[in-house]
Amino acid sequence: MEVFEAVADPVRREILLALGGGTLSAGEIAGRFAISRPAVSRHLRVLRESGLVRDEASGRRRLYRLVPDGLEPLRSWLSDLTPSTASPWSARLDALETEVRRTRRDRRRSEPPAADPPRADPPASATDHPAPTKETA
Repeated sequence: MEVFEAVADPVRREILLALGGGTLSAGEIAGRFAISRPAVSRHLRVLRESGLVRDEASGRRRLYRLVPDGLEPLRSWLSDLTPSTASPWSARLDALETEVRRTRRDRRRSEPPAADPPRADPPASATDHPAPTKETA
């Protein structure tokens, strides 16, 4: 059965959502619905045949888990419907980078030109006051 047909049923979509939280036994899945266990079993079979879930025996229980790769046909189809497949963070990070660059540029423009670095102690000149000596003190 095709993935699109499998997810067309609301009960199967709910089962997928439940399995998105982790592995569940058939009994745990059936306990979530007000339908018979055989009906849940049929839904699980459809999901398994469409490649959306896998099952394994664990003693007397059958455990089911979601197969995320099985949803790829849906992802692909949905991405064709949306204008951009970029992450919502991608646009935000690009805007942040632009703002950082603009701020740096504005700071460089507003800073006064760099002055000559201060020189070390200027050489003593004759006009400077001489240091006191023992005789003048």
